Parts: sequence; structure tokens; C-alpha cells
Amino acid sequence: MLATAGVAPSGVGWACEWKWDGVRAIVAAAPGSVRATSRNDRDITAAYPELGALGELVDRPVLLDGELVSLDQHGRPDFGRLQSRMHVRQPSGALLRWAPVLFYVFDLLHLDGSLLSKPYVQRRELLGQLQLTDGPVGIPANHTDIPAPVLLDLARQHGLEGVVAKRLDSRYEPGRRARTWIKTPLRHTQEVIIGGWSPGAGRRAGTIGALLLGVYDETGLLRYVGHVGTGFTERMLQDLQTLLNTRERTSSPFDEPVPREHARRAHWIDPALVAEVQHRQWTPDGRLRHPSWRGLRPDRSPREIVVPREAEGTAR
Repeated sequence: MLATAGVAPSGVGWACEWKWDGVRAIVAAAPGSVRATSRNDRDITAAYPELGALGELVDRPVLLDGELVSLDQHGRPDFGRLQSRMHVRQPSGALLRWAPVLFYVFDLLHLDGSLLSKPYVQRRELLGQLQLTDGPVGIPANHTDIPAPVLLDLARQHGLEGVVAKRLDSRYEPGRRARTWIKTPLRHTQEVIIGGWSPGAGRRAGTIGALLLGVYDETGLLRYVGHVGTGFTERMLQDLQTLLNTRERTSSPFDEPVPREHARRAHWIDPALVAEVQHRQWTPDGRLRHPSWRGLRPDRSPREIVVPREAEGTAR
């Protein structure tokens, strides 16, 4: 179940949680057994061995929904640190020590039977009774007595991602982006598909200068939404270059013309890699204003990446 972007609700009947800057995971756990899957149904169990602790914490089969996060030295989620884990199927001991991962559980989907039709408030009560609070597993607080706008201000003060408000009576609707869950991020991020790249100049000569980005529209066409050339480390550029070189093609994957200044020297690739960028806003002509690189999203499938509500109706 996915949340709809919107203004933090201020009325009664809502519970609020922090919006965690990490990777969504569904985890099936039973005594001595754990299996984790990503949003695009990839088995990610081996990539996050910390989740094995759940097999020791539960006394019967459960199905959990939550977020995998890696924290910085101040205890805040660090997406850049988590990136070092997202592409490694079997992390080394050194990597596990440098970027340990926590699993913040915020929903319970199965316990002695399906809970999907039960209201959120009941699912959360049952989740709290499981006492999953040891080691790398935790149940973050949800707030029913503090208005979402107040929590949003607190999130801003402490450098958190934002808040998610959930109706107390909301059912869990798998695969649906529902209005009964409202997410209010403090930073604008957008998942995009990499369709090509242009070479760099100066100190970036011989490597990537910018990535050419797209999203699918409501008719299934891949729209060009701009390019990103900032936010990279040298290691990121090296790793990206290796990935891009194996996916080259001779023609543009976009279903509309790419501006000549970006298409002239472009190297095109198959539209199979999903990434995330941070940006200021969408422009009237359907471009991302001042995007900066955040990282690849192997937990997403390209066909999931569609024009967001705030960009619908922009010129093409």
C-alpha cells in the first residue's frame, strides 16, 4: 500500500508517523525463518542479514511492512550510506559494520490470519504487542494526539524526511496509492528512468557529465524530463559508467525529442535503470528544475515510474 502526496491533514481521525528516508520492505518472519522482498518483489533477504534477528523475536508466522534505513552519527536516516548496501547481494563484514541497517516496522499484515481488512488502529495495536524492539528491529512511534502540521515542523527542525498521516480506520490495500495515507515530504524527490548520458568536460572529461532522465506518462510513453549533473562522487561515476556501458543502444529510448544541446553528444541506453533525484519543482514545460543526484533505486521497476500528480498537465 502506498501513500498519496499531499498537505498534512489537521483534523481528527488520523495517526502520524515519521517519513523514513530508506527502502521499503515486506518481511515474512517465523521462528528461525525470515524472507524479505522489495517493492518490485525482489528477494533481498541475503542483502540484509540483520533481518535474521526477526526469526528469534517472533513466536509464530507474521508478515510485516516497514522501512530499511541506515543512520548517520546523529541518528538520522542517511540515504547515501544506505546506497552502499542497496547493490550488494551478500555484504562483507566490513560493510555491515560501516553501514548497519535497521528495520523500522510500521504495519502488521498477517498474524493468525490476514489483517488486511482490519483498521489501521487495530493493526498497530497488534503490532505493538509483538514487542519487536531488539537489535536492528524497531517499531517507531505513531502519534494520534499531535497534529500533523506540528510534527512536520519537528521533522524540519531535526532534519527528517517528513511525515505520513494515516486514517485510523484505513484498511491495508496492497498495490494501491490511497488517499487514506497522506505523505508530506519536506524535500522534493522524484524517481526517474535513465535513458542516456552525455560526456563530461574539464575535470569530468572521460566520464559522465550528465544523465538524461525520463518518466512514463499516463499513455505509457517515456517523456524526457531533464538531465542531472550534480550530486555525484567519483566512486558513483565509476560505478555508473560500468552499468551504462553494458546497456548501450543506438537510438533514443524517449518517445519525444530530446533538446538538441543534450541529444547532440548523447550515449543512449536501454531504459532499465531507475534512480532518484532531488529537485526544486516541476517547470511549466514538464522538466525537473535543478535536479541533483540521490542514487540508484534497484528496488523499483521502470514501469512504476510515472508522471506525478504535481506534474500532470505540464506542457510537452
